Amino acid sequence: MTFFRKDLVFYAMPLIFIAASMFVSSSDIAAPKETIRWLFCRHSNGSSNTNNDMLYTIIVDVRLPRILLAFAVGGSLAIAGNSIQNVLRTPLVDSFILGISSGAAFGAALSLALLNDFSVQPVAFLFGMLAVALTYFLSLTRRGVSLLSLILAGIIVSGFFTSLLAFVQYITDPFKLQSIVHWMIGNLHYATWSKVRSCIIPIIIGTAWLLIMRWRMNVIALGDEESLAVGLNPTVERLLIIIPAALVSSSTVSVAGIIPMVGLIIPHIVRLVFGVDNRRNQPLSFVIGGSFLLLVDTLSRSITDVEMPVGIFTTIIGGPVFVYLLKSGRMREENL
Repeated sequence: MTFFRKDLVFYAMPLIFIAASMFVSSSDIAAPKETIRWLFCRHSNGSSNTNNDMLYTIIVDVRLPRILLAFAVGGSLAIAGNSIQNVLRTPLVDSFILGISSGAAFGAALSLALLNDFSVQPVAFLFGMLAVALTYFLSLTRRGVSLLSLILAGIIVSGFFTSLLAFVQYITDPFKLQSIVHWMIGNLHYATWSKVRSCIIPIIIGTAWLLIMRWRMNVIALGDEESLAVGLNPTVERLLIIIPAALVSSSTVSVAGIIPMVGLIIPHIVRLVFGVDNRRNQPLSFVIGGSFLLLVDTLSRSITDVEMPVGIFTTIIGGPVFVYLLKSGRMREENL
């Protein structure tokens, strides 16, 4: 393990390039080296023809935003999941325990049923953040916010928005119902530069803050008494971590739908391989989570003639991994 502790982010970076290379080379348009060489030549001499313009559009306007969106979404879900697992001190949760997924899903369904496709992202984001706010306020007690009350409040809020979602699906026109179901599964098929721009700022802000707070997570994960002993208010610190985690999670759900398992299993894999120090695990979770979703997205669109939603594949892959970690005893709270 000493080898891996030198510069963990440096050793994880090749995963990004491997995943991106697989994505670029997964078509019969051109070999990766020829494609990259042509792109540089096109910008340098301005040469253009119909075939080249089509190739440029496919690479720059279709593939590149999907690569960036897949990496950003996967990384955000993983770093948010690692943060929530540490502040709640339980390895069986991710950021969706706060009600984000159900709240955002209800917002998206409401938008698709009553408004239009262009309003899905902002409405889903707002309802995701609303769900987190409700979870926090419901968990408030005279003594502050306890871990148990926060988890129970998240379950209540998730159930509430899930019921509202079922009601919207029941009364929605059958033609619009298909769009709602397709969005809920989680996919990156409609990745565009506008979606990347709409989510990149909150993702950067939330991720940067979670990276800044990573040393405090080590203290919070030890317990409230240890936090108070070093001068940290555990309730305030949890709130300072939960808010940015909710911000990045809501942003990802608003553009990609519900993609399960990434925020749950990636932090466990990182801790299993690299240890429990969040000063390393936070950036590693983002890098490995983004690379994982990029690889899964490539698999989902190339394994069959018809592109499958990426959320299906993350569940198929993540489910057995989660069961293995659970049954092998590698999900103990002592690992946090």
